[in-house]
Amino acid sequence: MATQQKVISAAHRQINAVVLSAGLMEKTVKVRIGTQKWNAHIKKNFNKKAHLLVHDPASSLRTGDIVAVVSGWRTSRHVHHVVDHIIAPFGAPIEERPRVPSEEERIMERVEKKRLKDERRMVRRGNIVKGDNAGEMLQESVQEVATPVVEAVQKAPKVVKAKVVQAIPEEIWPQPIPAETTTTEQTTPKKPEAQQQKKSWWG
Repeated sequence: MATQQKVISAAHRQINAVVLSAGLMEKTVKVRIGTQKWNAHIKKNFNKKAHLLVHDPASSLRTGDIVAVVSGWRTSRHVHHVVDHIIAPFGAPIEERPRVPSEEERIMERVEKKRLKDERRMVRRGNIVKGDNAGEMLQESVQEVATPVVEAVQKAPKVVKAKVVQAIPEEIWPQPIPAETTTTEQTTPKKPEAQQQKKSWWG
């Protein structure tokens, strides 16, 4: 709902434009609009033309069309406008072209894409399960990654093993890791007595 309110509030006015190039970019056309620029020396506004990149959702525009565009619909870094409707077509009639989506349809499409994107993100993170086998596949992939870690822990000293076992959650690796009950000898070799009893340089 926040996306819907933001788009509706931003689309406050329509701008008439002429399509200069169409079909060169995917779902994007270049249009020319008329603006005015203030001349500080003469103290007067003069007509000026500007160019915009406009989003065409259904690729229904052709070069030479007179269209109405609205702002507040950012699809990329340089595309901040979207076509609202065709005022006067040039060339092929409107009936032979794909229909221009309405504002409600564009909003619903964006909301649906956002929902699917969030769902895929949650599935990747393991927070939710999508489908019947998604949870099993996620569990198998996690266990494949955790198996080498567990094998390395089996060969580690007792203190290190206890710390690692406590850090592994049960949902990732439910199989218990047997802990060694017998005390192990020190792994570091003993130094000779000659090296242990070193004398200082002053005697």
